[in-house]
Amino acid sequence: MGAWRVFEQFDALTLARAQFAFTIAFHFIFPSFSIGLASYLMVLEACWLKTGKAVYGDLYRYWLKIFAIVFGMGVVSGVVMSYQFGTNWSVFSYKAGPVIGPLMAYEVLTAFFLEAGFLGVMLFGMSKVGKGLHFFATCMVALGTCISATWILAVNSWMQTPQGFAINADGQFIPAGSWLPIVFTPSFPYRLAHTVIAAYLTTALVVGAVGAWHLLRNNSTAGARKMFSMAMWMVALVAPIQILVGDAHGLNTLEHQPVKVLAMEGHYEPSPDGASLILFGLPDNDEARVRYKVEVPKLGSLILKHDPNAPLPGLNDYPREDWPPTPIVFWSFRIMVGLGMAMLTLGLWSLLMRARKKLYEATMLQRAAVAMGPAGFVAVIAGWVTTEVGRQPFTVYGFLRTAESHSPLAAPAVATSLIAFIVVYFFVFGAGIYYLLHLMSKPPQPGEPEPPHIPQRAAGVTPAPAIEE
Repeated sequence: MGAWRVFEQFDALTLARAQFAFTIAFHFIFPSFSIGLASYLMVLEACWLKTGKAVYGDLYRYWLKIFAIVFGMGVVSGVVMSYQFGTNWSVFSYKAGPVIGPLMAYEVLTAFFLEAGFLGVMLFGMSKVGKGLHFFATCMVALGTCISATWILAVNSWMQTPQGFAINADGQFIPAGSWLPIVFTPSFPYRLAHTVIAAYLTTALVVGAVGAWHLLRNNSTAGARKMFSMAMWMVALVAPIQILVGDAHGLNTLEHQPVKVLAMEGHYEPSPDGASLILFGLPDNDEARVRYKVEVPKLGSLILKHDPNAPLPGLNDYPREDWPPTPIVFWSFRIMVGLGMAMLTLGLWSLLMRARKKLYEATMLQRAAVAMGPAGFVAVIAGWVTTEVGRQPFTVYGFLRTAESHSPLAAPAVATSLIAFIVVYFFVFGAGIYYLLHLMSKPPQPGEPEPPHIPQRAAGVTPAPAIEE
């Protein structure tokens, strides 16, 4: 009854949005891990085949078991979201279906079939097929995860920066000739690069946290040393690239969705002589101002226009009914950027310790790496919130409002399904995450078995040396 009292104050639209936000937040953490982990497995197997060092094989089998669970949880949580297009967002599905439906079908026909076709060989075929064929299967699964991200981001990018369509007499969006403008929208390259790099960073932080956890207990463990070293290289190299890609993405968003960027920055009033960078504050849409703001003069224009004196518009230059919920976008953006800076710091710190040849003895660095383990997941969810809430009040930006997209359902019906999702998700996925943490709590062992357990002699496993630098 307490749950009902919480939800009964909301209308069906708000509850439908909350349900989709809840389910996609759970789903997003699994692809953001599996995309990077599949590529990491590909690198591990390539190093194993090239060098013959058993430590790479042990790490491959160690992370393969974790990948299998993450991949399965991602598939299950993703199926649920597709049903909501029909249950809670039927008007959106009817109007935008002729455009986004084929794109999502292509994702299934290309990426999912590719992943499913080779996943069995990857998981269970190490001792049953040749080394070359098994490595090919690993590469195909890694490629499939990237293709899947490509199609899904093509759908989302079209919703953010729609083009290449016409609207028929029934109010439906239909392709206007070639599909290329629909797939390759102005924001698509930036979103794809930003999201895939975020997945690689997320995986590197998890792998680094697991390696650091085991190094803090025994810094002579070969597998822990190798995974920690590889993860810190990845963070150090990719975090700066992500910041540069994020800057380019922001400039593209300013061009095509200026209201979103102004909400991210908290700029209500126009800045004809250069905008400040508001570090912190409490945005208030009702009063159109940021309370208690701490700002740096001119820095906002320097970041967004690369010119400290460049003018910037304000939210007040746009109709108030087109504003997103600025406080949510403002703070989710700062969480994402703040964690990005923390990742950069961790990477640079690891380079310093590596240069001093103290990477495996730097306990403070290792503790920081453990603490940063979940940071990638938090950052990708914060980035998703910034992107999607910043698009409001539209589902198809500038053309179809969210209030016109939901199904004609009564609020109690949506509330019932939302409560059911919350209960089931926390139970099922909570158990899955607990099991993943249980697997990660055990260090990789020499002769790590593949899933399912196969005797080492049958699998052709060579025990790893005690220490592998």
